[in-house]
Amino acid sequence: MKAVYCEQLSDIDDLVVRDVDPPGPPGGGEVRVQIKARGVAFTDVLMARGQYQVKPELPFVVGGEGAGIIAEIGPGVAGLQVGQAVLTPGGCIEEVLVDADRVTPLPAGTDLVAAASFRANYHTAYYGLQRGRLQPGETLLVHGAAGGVGLAAVDVGKLMGARVIATASTDEKLEVVKAMGADHCINYSEGFREEVKALTGGRGADVIYDPVGDAVFDESMRCIAPFGRILIVGFAGGKPGLAKTNHLLIKDAEVIGYTVGALMRHDPEWAARNNRVLVDWLAQGRIRPYVSHALPLEQTVEALRLIINREVIGKAVLVS
Repeated sequence: MKAVYCEQLSDIDDLVVRDVDPPGPPGGGEVRVQIKARGVAFTDVLMARGQYQVKPELPFVVGGEGAGIIAEIGPGVAGLQVGQAVLTPGGCIEEVLVDADRVTPLPAGTDLVAAASFRANYHTAYYGLQRGRLQPGETLLVHGAAGGVGLAAVDVGKLMGARVIATASTDEKLEVVKAMGADHCINYSEGFREEVKALTGGRGADVIYDPVGDAVFDESMRCIAPFGRILIVGFAGGKPGLAKTNHLLIKDAEVIGYTVGALMRHDPEWAARNNRVLVDWLAQGRIRPYVSHALPLEQTVEALRLIINREVIGKAVLVS
C-alpha cells in the first residue's frame, strides 16, 4: 500500500510517496481502517517545514484527518462493525490500525469526501464561535472566508443565527462564499473597515473571526463593535497582529486565542460533545463542507502546493 512521508523538515517537494507493508491484524481494542479520503491543510505544510508548534518524530505520515471503512475488528471492540464508515486519524496512507475509541462512526450514506474535509475546519470554527459567545442576531465578520476554517465559520455562523459579513481576496472566491450563505461579501484587497461600519450602521462587528492576522488584525480593531470579541484563529497573513491594549480598553473589547488541540487535552468531554453535534449536522445536511479539489493520494505535493498558492477554496481532499 502507499503512504506519503515527511522524512526531513524541509519543503513539500521533499515529501516521499512510499510503498509500505499493510498493517497486520488489529490487536485488542483496535480496528483496521481502509482510508478512502483525506483532508489536507496549510497546517500540513507547516509541519513538513518544521514550522508548526507540534513537531512529530521523523519520519511521519503527512496529514491526520481521514474517512474510510472498517476492514477488520480486533478483540474486545464493541459497537463497531466491518464495513462501517468512520472518521479516523491516519492521514495520507491507505490503511491504518487505530484504537477503536479514536474513530467516529458515520451515519449510513455519509459522503466520505465531505466527511474527510470537514472535521478539522468545522471543529475549529464551531469551538471558536463558542469561545466568542456568538449570539443569534449578532454580526459575525469572517476573514479569509474562502479558506477552510473561514468557509466553515461562515457555514456554522449562519447556522447559529448570525448575520455574516465575509471577506476574501478575489471576487471568484467571494462567489463561493456568498453561495455558502454569507449575507455580505467584501473584497478586502483595498480594505474593509469602512464597508463593515457602513453595513452595521457605524457599530462594527460583534465577533471577528481572524485566521489571517498581521494588518488584517489591525484593521479589524478599527471596526469592532463595543463589547466585541476578536477570535485569533491563525496567521495566514504571515505574522501575528499586535493587540493594542488601549484600543481594547476604549472598545470594551476582547481578544480570544484558542486551539482545538488544547480543548481536546483539557476538556475532552466538551470536544466529544462538539464532535457529536458536527457529525449530526453533517448527516442532516445542515453543514455543507466545500471541496474545491479532489486529487489522488499520489498527488499530495500538488494538493499542498495548491494550498500554498491560495488556489483552494474550502478544502483539498486526497482520494483512493
